[in-house]
Amino acid sequence: MAGLKFEIIEKLGILSEGSRGWKKEINLVSWNDRKAKIDIRDWDENNEKMGKGITLTKEELKKLKKILDEIDIDELDMI
Repeated sequence: MAGLKFEIIEKLGILSEGSRGWKKEINLVSWNDRKAKIDIRDWDENNEKMGKGITLTKEELKKLKKILDEIDIDELDMI
């Protein structure tokens, strides 16, 4: 992505891997030299190319964790 600077500060985990080798990762990423945020997106094997994703602040991550803790995931009608 032209003009976009990023640095993966810490790799936190891999959620899945696609057939082309791209991985859906959870990382701590600094975008354009700003304070790092939690980032969830697909990355190529060298973390040079990325897909669309979502970034979360610490407060958003806390809210997401609270919501997920309250959900009975096995009861959700999903794949």
